[in-house]
Parts: sequence; C-alpha cells; structure tokens
Amino acid sequence: MRIISGIHKSKRIQAPKNLPVRPTTDMAKEALFNILNNLYYFNEIAVLDLFSGTGNISYEFGSRGTENITAVDMHAGCVHFINITAKSLDLPITTIKSDVFKFLERANTKYDVIFADAPYEFELELFEKIVALVFENNLLTEDGVLVLEHSKQTNFKNHTQLSYQKKYGGNMFSFFENKEADLE
Repeated sequence: MRIISGIHKSKRIQAPKNLPVRPTTDMAKEALFNILNNLYYFNEIAVLDLFSGTGNISYEFGSRGTENITAVDMHAGCVHFINITAKSLDLPITTIKSDVFKFLERANTKYDVIFADAPYEFELELFEKIVALVFENNLLTEDGVLVLEHSKQTNFKNHTQLSYQKKYGGNMFSFFENKEADLE
C-alpha cells in the first residue's frame, strides 16, 4: 500500500503478511479522498477509522494534515503495526484495541468523518448495526459523514440516512449523513 497525497505522498508501507487485513486499494482510496477533499479541510476535522487493519486510511488522513485520528481494531497485531508506523511517520494517530461494536456503544466523542472498512463477509445486519450505533449515539458532527466500504452485493439503497453511493471496481462506498440536521 502507499500514501496517495500529503507530506508522505508516494510513501510505500509494507504490512506484515500475518495480519488479517484487506487494505483499501489505491484506486478506491484516491477516489474516496477526492470526494472528502471537496467536503472538508483535513486539518480541521476529527476522524474515526473503524476496523482500521493496517491503518491505510488513517495514514492518508494524517499525511493530509488531520491531527485528530482514532483508529479502532480488535486485532493486537494490527494495533501494534499502526502504532509503530504512525510513530515512524510522525502521524497523530491514537489507536484503540477494541471490538468496534463495543467501542461504538460507549463512545461519546463526535467525529467529522467515520470510516468503516468491515470484513467483506459481514452481513447486512452488522453493517446496519454500525450505522444505527453511530446515529443513536450521536457520534457525527452536524456536517459529519459515515462512510462504509463494502462489496457491491451489500445494498443500503432504502436506508434513511444514506446520502449516496460510489462504486470503484469491486469496492463500494456508502455515505451516510444526519438527515435530521438538514431539517433544522
């Protein structure tokens, strides 16, 4: 994997082979950050990276100037790798070793961007649980967005908080926003 832009542009990062991960492809990541770049100033936002794996998304935010990044993963090896890599790149990433659902149930911090790249074998009900916990616990800022990365077979088209979806190869990004904030 490589960092697409920012102070570490083109930096390649080699993750250990024994981590249970599937990093977001460079093409999909570049497309995602092109969308987010039109919504936010990266140095002004707080980011929550769920199922952070290798830290691929967290490093990209950090390289682009985000100073408030929290990466959550339940695998100790992933958390250790992110800690080592973030330190070597001098990126402000706070790691938390936790089950994502337990973390979301007790979280009380608001984020501008919450990104979740759950395992592809996740069932729709588990994705919907992530969405429900984010909105029930009011974890997004007023203009915040929850982005789920998933396979194109997972369908959220009828979800009330869904704003739009973008497909890149076999990857799909679904963007959820607080629709109630738009009504005020």
